[in-house]
Amino acid sequence: MTDPDTAVRPAPNENYLLINAYSTHPQSPLLPVTRRISDSGCNLVDTRLSTVGRDVSVTALATGSWDSVAKLEAMLTRLEREEGLKLIWYRTGPKPVQSNLLPYVVEVVASDKPGILFQLADFFDRQGITIESLHCSRYRAMQTGADMFSAQVTIGVPADMHIAALRDDFLEFCDHLNLDAIMDPMKF
Repeated sequence: MTDPDTAVRPAPNENYLLINAYSTHPQSPLLPVTRRISDSGCNLVDTRLSTVGRDVSVTALATGSWDSVAKLEAMLTRLEREEGLKLIWYRTGPKPVQSNLLPYVVEVVASDKPGILFQLADFFDRQGITIESLHCSRYRAMQTGADMFSAQVTIGVPADMHIAALRDDFLEFCDHLNLDAIMDPMKF
């Protein structure tokens, strides 16, 4: 019989903590969060920083031994209390390897109207395509002052999917919504 505690415990150095930190611009949570990750003995696996509206957000994935991650959790509790950052964290795991997905980049520009992002996400979801990363924004066109929508999306296309048919379906979808778009393989 297997001990249930040992059956679910990750390997000693494979404990993961996903951290989301928020502050008001120009203050950034990047330095205090990465300092705590380093001081705890953990290592940074992946980090994203973004300024959205008046707030700055950092998403960080830290890894380390069980005791290093526990130490980091305690440090984050103090950081939240002492520096007034908004923090959310929880234990997670590594991203599963998906070697059957081909990375493609989609860029969309259009006159802004409600629901564009939902419609894009819905299109890819119905095709069984994952959205790996996304950046979208609204801006004013320089010449006309019109409100514009822009999105850069990285998707994971299943290797067995017919790319030409997908591209045709996507461009038809974009034409129907009056979106200017491209879909190209990601170049590293």
